[in-house]
Amino acid sequence: MDEADFKTLLATLPVSWWEADDGSGPVESGGGAFADERAVRRFLEALRADLGGPSARFDDGPYQARFEGRTFDVNWWAPGEGERRRRSRGVAVEVGGAPAGTGAYTSFADLSPAALFVRDPAGRYVWANHAYAHLYGTTRDRLIGRHLTEFDGPEDAARFLALDDEVLTGGHSVRHTLVYRRTDGSPGHAAGYRFPVTWGALRCVAGIYVDVSEYTHALDQRRRAEEDLRALRDHSGLPCVRLSADGVVGEASTAAAELLRVRLRDLLGSPADALLAETPERAALHAIWDDLTGGRRRSAQSTAVLVDGDRRRRRVWVHLSVVSRARGRDLGVWAVVTRPGLSHEPQLALTAAQVRILALLAAGYTNAGIAEALRLSRQTVDYHLARLRRLLGAATRPALVARAYVLGILAPHSWPPRSTTAAHPLSTA
Repeated sequence: MDEADFKTLLATLPVSWWEADDGSGPVESGGGAFADERAVRRFLEALRADLGGPSARFDDGPYQARFEGRTFDVNWWAPGEGERRRRSRGVAVEVGGAPAGTGAYTSFADLSPAALFVRDPAGRYVWANHAYAHLYGTTRDRLIGRHLTEFDGPEDAARFLALDDEVLTGGHSVRHTLVYRRTDGSPGHAAGYRFPVTWGALRCVAGIYVDVSEYTHALDQRRRAEEDLRALRDHSGLPCVRLSADGVVGEASTAAAELLRVRLRDLLGSPADALLAETPERAALHAIWDDLTGGRRRSAQSTAVLVDGDRRRRRVWVHLSVVSRARGRDLGVWAVVTRPGLSHEPQLALTAAQVRILALLAAGYTNAGIAEALRLSRQTVDYHLARLRRLLGAATRPALVARAYVLGILAPHSWPPRSTTAAHPLSTA
């Protein structure tokens, strides 16, 4: 470890090191015991005064010294003859705060990332660590010995003093959260304990707190996001439902209830499978669902055939998004319905030839072309087309193709056109 690494290590410890000129002014200093050079200068001046003034000579120590309520073990020596003979060097290790016997605690607590303080019954700070002083944008040296009203507004100070009085009167610890004013004027949030302690001859109040401002801000953002999501669910007009990991409807928009022609309260708590028709898309949705709830996918989209309260069917596009586990809630999936088709009664099963005729018609074949492709007579093709117009309620060829897609006979987003039940593009089933 070189000198730079060593100095970096000392910067986090309750240690002060220095090189001072003949007048006790620090030429160079470091360590984590003091927050700034002015505190180091005051410390060296106090040490020289304790040792007999400016003409004092230093031995190799160590000796104990008191400074502003803190106790240090000090080694201070002169480097000897040579170019820097008029300079001296020293190291001080903090071993205690104001009361006797608390050095081990304060040395440890001063390095804690939690904010700690001790106040007397009047509200004056007798000890605090760096993390606590940082909450107020100041240093520990400037905090100790001063009243809390110098750092908090009148209302906050009155509230904190009342809490101190509650702790001292009751003689027990209090766990709570509090809001304080940050140095930039924004509200800060802290959570922790306040408890009675004996500090020297005084009965004081000690506190240990963790700043939870960012955590509180994140919770507030989550709450607002959930409120926005509920507003979007209720007022966007989109049919959407929130499904639990086992596929049960936990939340739903009024638009979803209207689409399914059921009452909203009847939709809540119903299994999603009960809303799906027995089609090939249902099996595909089950496979997608396993990927979503198993953590292999975060979102997906697919077609589905819904069955409404009147037992009519409607082909829709469904967008599925996983909702991460939140406090008090399990993993879920939001399902948003888009591009709903026409509601229709289940059609009588078409023959394989009729499905192939519709697929070729959608591909742009003429009647003669269809007859040639299927090896049927022209009259047979004309007969099937006339029957399909009656079955599907379509008067023209374009209308017949459109109805075939809307009713789910032909698969959307597929070319060449084919049946939704076809396992292969050339299959008729």
